[in-house]
Amino acid sequence: MAAMRILIFGDTHIPERADEIPREFTDYLVDFDMVVITGDLTSERVLRFAERVAESVIAVRGNMDDLPLPHSAKFRVEGLSFGVVHGHQVYPRGNREQLEQIALEMDVDVLISGHTHLPDVYRGAKILLNPGSMTGVWGGGAYSTYPSFMVLEVKKGSFRGSLYRLLDEEVTVEQFSF
Repeated sequence: MAAMRILIFGDTHIPERADEIPREFTDYLVDFDMVVITGDLTSERVLRFAERVAESVIAVRGNMDDLPLPHSAKFRVEGLSFGVVHGHQVYPRGNREQLEQIALEMDVDVLISGHTHLPDVYRGAKILLNPGSMTGVWGGGAYSTYPSFMVLEVKKGSFRGSLYRLLDEEVTVEQFSF
């Protein structure tokens, strides 16, 4: 049985801060079973893109979204439970202790969040994943980031992941597994 492939991205801020998803990512954005979006799409166009990439799309509302999306979501894949929030519920941004508390309250194995625009992979009491910003736009801090997204391959209660980043017009891939 093949692993379930999940594309995870967020914080695109299209069209306010970016015009589109980087073209360099195009070849990597195919053949997914599910897309998970961590919020701050800011346009329905990004949601339509996700629907073309996979039949199943889970998207949550970010602090910059006007789209009628839920503030959180839960789903199960291959025996693992996942939660999704934007992350603006946490201060300071990306606070792992508070994110783990949200994961405990949601009763999930893995919490996927965004808002920081910086990718993060962390295993503590819970697994925390943040794909960063798909467009690499400014996110409220004093810096811009590199465009990034994640892909998970989930099979029989475990998963391996890949963090894709666009660095100097070249896509780099970093692997992780749990």
